[in-house]
Amino acid sequence: MWRRPQMMLAGGHTRLLAIVLAALVLGYVGWKISQSPNQALQFAFNGLSVGAVYALLAMGFTIVYSTVWFFDLYYGAAAALGAYGVFYLRSQEVLGGQYEVNTPFVNGVFAAVTAGVVGWVFYVTVYSRFRSRVNPVALRTAGGVLAAGVGVYTGVALTYPAHLHLILSPAVGAVVALGAWWGLRTGYRRVAGNAGQRVVSALAGVGAVVLGVYCGFLIAGAPGAKLYLSWAVSCLLAGAVGLALYRGLYVYMRQRARSPLIMLVASLGILLALTAFITIVFQSAPRPLPEPFGNAPWTIWGANIKGFNIFTVGVALAGFVGLLLLLKKTSFGRAVRAIGDDEEVSKVVGINTTVIIAAVFFIGAVFAALAGLLSGHDTAIQPRMGLLLLLKGWIASVVGGIGNLYGAIVGGFILGMLEQFGIWDLAGEWKDVISFVVLILFLSFWPLGLLPRR
Repeated sequence: MWRRPQMMLAGGHTRLLAIVLAALVLGYVGWKISQSPNQALQFAFNGLSVGAVYALLAMGFTIVYSTVWFFDLYYGAAAALGAYGVFYLRSQEVLGGQYEVNTPFVNGVFAAVTAGVVGWVFYVTVYSRFRSRVNPVALRTAGGVLAAGVGVYTGVALTYPAHLHLILSPAVGAVVALGAWWGLRTGYRRVAGNAGQRVVSALAGVGAVVLGVYCGFLIAGAPGAKLYLSWAVSCLLAGAVGLALYRGLYVYMRQRARSPLIMLVASLGILLALTAFITIVFQSAPRPLPEPFGNAPWTIWGANIKGFNIFTVGVALAGFVGLLLLLKKTSFGRAVRAIGDDEEVSKVVGINTTVIIAAVFFIGAVFAALAGLLSGHDTAIQPRMGLLLLLKGWIASVVGGIGNLYGAIVGGFILGMLEQFGIWDLAGEWKDVISFVVLILFLSFWPLGLLPRR
């Protein structure tokens, strides 16, 4: 009879202590701002830039965790792969013209992974759908040729990064053409229905091909695009590895594992193995990435900020909007949310959970790789950077609310601001300590985060 009131009283004390702590933090920040507004603005700019990276990490982490409900530690390795992929492709720009790390073994490994992923995607999307209407042998042959061709194409792009803009220009043109054709065709169907659909599809195809060829020639004539093409290649390769790990390992382990702890240990082994692989290939010394656009600082009210930092914030916001639309407005998003609520029921109603979850792992790894390379352009990269970025993404998710996409972006920016303002009177090395203090406080007083998942 007396235990419930006692528990309610303890909960009241906890909430009161949390409010007091929050008030003290806000009071301290307000006092520091009044002392030096220019320095406060500088910390705010820095916090937004770092927070954007944390937000990207938290968003990718959130979509994976809220779908399969286990911590995939490969996510940290994906962040490191994104950064080191850029260094691998552009090392001549920071190593005096020498491709010191370009090796046939690495090229062959990623070419094989890409070929395997393309072959599996062809099997689950084309072969399984058309095998009853088309000769299965012909379909399998076509799929094998396509997978092998993409694998060879990937290997060539990795082997000759000095000509990346020339090698990838056909791929860019093809992607633009397909996207334009699909967009024009879909838009017309929504406006006018199926009337004249064949004629419109043909005209849209011609226009899309012209646009794709034009974009391909633009890329081929722009050597400066090599750095930004290396961003795309690095993110896609990290995503392909994430998808391959899920389809080649996690599927079977999830079927046989009786505890999420087994999956956690397996992903930890993958993280450590890939970290060791990166150390062997690149050595343990910190490496710089080439300078991107917008690296010259601007002075605003006594504070310095780079255009690239603003771009990083824009990428985080664009990623949030894109992911939100994908999850809320598409059948894929509805399938993802259904699997997160109950995977077994999703299978019963006909959702191909293996395919959907594989796509989720791909998207999450792409977000992690993007965060890793954006972070790498601000600071030197090192093989163990993935573990720290993994932890920061998880802390940001805890702050915002694990499993909530809104909480992911809010938590990322809040963590970045807390880190920057927390080192106002301390050395920069204290940032990580502050992050873990924030984690402990939130687990103690706000375990569901600021925006709990509903």
